[in-house]
Amino acid sequence: MQRILSRAASAGGRLRRCTAAFSTDAPAVATEDSAFVEAWRKVAPNIDPPKTPLAFMKPRPPTPSSIPTKLTVNFVLPYKSELANKEVDMVIVPATTGQMGVLPGHVATIAELKPGLLSVHEGSDVTKYFVSSGFAFIHANSVADIVAVEAVPLDNIDSSQVQKGLADFTQKLSSASSDLEKAEAQIGVDVHSALNAALTG
Repeated sequence: MQRILSRAASAGGRLRRCTAAFSTDAPAVATEDSAFVEAWRKVAPNIDPPKTPLAFMKPRPPTPSSIPTKLTVNFVLPYKSELANKEVDMVIVPATTGQMGVLPGHVATIAELKPGLLSVHEGSDVTKYFVSSGFAFIHANSVADIVAVEAVPLDNIDSSQVQKGLADFTQKLSSASSDLEKAEAQIGVDVHSALNAALTG
């Protein structure tokens, strides 16, 4: 819980929602960033350059001519992968603009996530997570990459602790004397309110 609050508090600037078309096709073979390698060789000619993120990217499948029956979801946190290439029927993410359902064939979109409920639907099975913040990258080839700062399976959350935390932060907000104290208390209220809504909704 503390980790969710601290990560929500540290989530910095806002990325505006982008609905313009963007490429979803990574190269078939990852290529090195030649400018980076050249700069590295000037500084450390006797040491092999480290790999850049491009070297770790897996090729994306091309955009199909027809809408697939399943959505491929990758759901990752900074320290682990929750879902990797998981084929599902739908995912619902807590975007800053509201709950956003993503089905196969969804238009290419980038959405910022807010504290709230993320649900993964496979037929009648629904897996729910509470996420603190992050981004969802929906590609035109029916692949959704969801990157969360922190996430917890909803079943692991103690509703009594959520109620206690909400009461504590509401009290701190009403008694806060500085802007910093108000901001920290408001983040606590917002996160606990979202937790409470996820548990009762």
